[in-house]
Amino acid sequence: MDLSLQSLTGVLEQADGRLRAGSHAAARVWPTEFGALDRHLGGGFRSGDLILLAGPQGLGKTTLALQVARNVALSGRSVLFFSFEHDPQTLLIRLVAMEAGILNDTEAPSLSRVRASFEAADGRTGTIAERLADTDGGTKALETVAGYADRVILHRSTGSSTTLDVIREAVEEVKHETGRLPLVVVDYLQKVKVPNAPAADDDRVTVVVEGLKDLALDTDIPVLAIVAADKEGLTTGKRLRVNNLRGSSALAYEADTVLILNNKFDVVARHHLVYDIGNAERFKQWAVLSIEKNRNGKDGVDLEFQKRFDQGRFDAEGQGVKEQLVDERVFVE
Repeated sequence: MDLSLQSLTGVLEQADGRLRAGSHAAARVWPTEFGALDRHLGGGFRSGDLILLAGPQGLGKTTLALQVARNVALSGRSVLFFSFEHDPQTLLIRLVAMEAGILNDTEAPSLSRVRASFEAADGRTGTIAERLADTDGGTKALETVAGYADRVILHRSTGSSTTLDVIREAVEEVKHETGRLPLVVVDYLQKVKVPNAPAADDDRVTVVVEGLKDLALDTDIPVLAIVAADKEGLTTGKRLRVNNLRGSSALAYEADTVLILNNKFDVVARHHLVYDIGNAERFKQWAVLSIEKNRNGKDGVDLEFQKRFDQGRFDAEGQGVKEQLVDERVFVE
């Protein structure tokens, strides 16, 4: 019998079996610990779902994904992070700075200060912990990261070698080594290698997004993939939308959830700036995270989170956007 075929009776029996074993729906929910986002996603990401995260360059897509990965690992679950853009030490430095900021908000060492300790550019001697000893929270941050470090598995990915098969094999290896399936993060989707790739970029993206969706369903895990925008979507002062993503038709169809980051300053209506010029600087400190698609609840939701990029993080609670948003900036400083 075809293993892809399953009667509804079998599905019902499996659901009952999970309940009898003490497993329930909560086990299929992976909280991001971004409060406002989790409330609209019904508690967080879901097993079997493909979640896409997009945004202009430099607006914190990797920061947001890494912070979600950190939160999942801190909860006791595993994360497999495929990084095409950053080496493992860079991600580690970001995590230490992030922890320091969360532990000691106003006095925490900056991302650049933590990086200097890792790169022996701080004028000090000794281990990393010794180099951070004179900071407020640096050593404790290092200890915190060490506490969940074995649950964060980093894959140094390349566009010349990391295929969908490599991603799937790595997931199985993590399951074998740790006994649990991980949240998968792909940073970013358009860099996944497609052997004998179609000539058209949209067709190649379709192959990757369909493969990642199959992975999520086959292994019953959430897959979070960062996606790149096309040239039009990268225009300064223009709001990024789903149709601005490279390979947008397949991305919009296959994904269960689509999240898009925009600079608040770029997308807020003119009257909020004209009548209070001080808002311009305040709005630049916030990113708008829009839930453009949500198969598990309401979409068309605009949330905002304060940027703390000096500490490699966002403030995680967030809130709904109160101001009117537009698709194109109509205010010039």
